[in-house]
Amino acid sequence: MFGYVNIYKPELKMKDFYKYKAYYCGLCKTLKDKYGSFGQMTLTYDMTFLIILLTSLYESNTEHEIHRCIVHPVKKHDTLCNEITDYAADMNIVLSYYHLLDNWQDDRSIAGFTGTKLLNKKFKMICNKYPRQCQAISNSLNLLKECEQNNDQNIDLVSRCFGELMSELFVYKQDMWEPTLKKFGFFLGKYIYVIDAYEDLEEDIKKGRYNPLKSAFQKDTYETECKNILNIMIAECTGEFEKLPCLLDGDILRNILYEGVWTKFNSIQKKKSEVIQK
Repeated sequence: MFGYVNIYKPELKMKDFYKYKAYYCGLCKTLKDKYGSFGQMTLTYDMTFLIILLTSLYESNTEHEIHRCIVHPVKKHDTLCNEITDYAADMNIVLSYYHLLDNWQDDRSIAGFTGTKLLNKKFKMICNKYPRQCQAISNSLNLLKECEQNNDQNIDLVSRCFGELMSELFVYKQDMWEPTLKKFGFFLGKYIYVIDAYEDLEEDIKKGRYNPLKSAFQKDTYETECKNILNIMIAECTGEFEKLPCLLDGDILRNILYEGVWTKFNSIQKKKSEVIQK
């Protein structure tokens, strides 16, 4: 995942900000404990959101602890961990493994090769533990690779691949909430894929890399079309979210879904505006 699902700090109460940080630090600690320093380097804000959402939905028993770490060597900091944290850490490792594998296969990246070797044993263990999710991730990424090889410019079809991946990942338990979580994850996944392509487009064009927005970029309506697509994806997400009985940390979740997800988009827009002014 790519760091697009984050908080909007100016509109978040301080107590909620510190609680969000505690969830984030809890994931960081869990990655370190289970997968070492290399696993810790795969930490993302997106998985923190997954933890908070599923913790709120299932009202998981969460443990509060205080720790020091390399990032906070002097002052101890709060951590919040539960069974969802373990699940998110495992999914984070699977996604990171495939990302590193892709870097090795496509670019012969030494870092990618080394990373897959370091994570290979743990990756196989996670696949045995969560076969449904891991198979869905593998299938979706294979479809994405086919789209890339075919230079597919249908952004709706291509983003659907990542949407399918996320729809399965958000289903922690196959219970009454599965349909809603699947639909939520599907549209959030599409949002993440489209905004990632939007952010990388100009660099991808310069370097001759695949990007499903290249054809749309030629249109005068490109910016408007991209914003409309992203709006639709988030509207679908929030619609599904409001069906879930997420009372715990509801303010944090709504801050992320209604404002935080636009932080990166607004940052990209600001950079584009500054380039034009120059």
